[in-house]
Amino acid sequence: MPTVVVEGQFRFVVNTRENSFEPPHIHVWVGGEDVCRIELNGGAFMENPPAGTYRDILRAYARHAEDIRKTWDSIHGGSR
Repeated sequence: MPTVVVEGQFRFVVNTRENSFEPPHIHVWVGGEDVCRIELNGGAFMENPPAGTYRDILRAYARHAEDIRKTWDSIHGGSR
């Protein structure tokens, strides 16, 4: 699971093995826990993030969205 970026307490990770029916997404880790995912086509949370982190995660994601998408595409062979 390659880490694409670490910003503050958030680590954005692309899993190398994903189900083909799932949309492109990034896993958000806080500490040692995979806490939520963000769908890359629209930037929406796929699960609710931990309380008090919603805005901070989205801000960090927005700053790195281009690199995150490029990494996802390079691992999974382009967009879905």
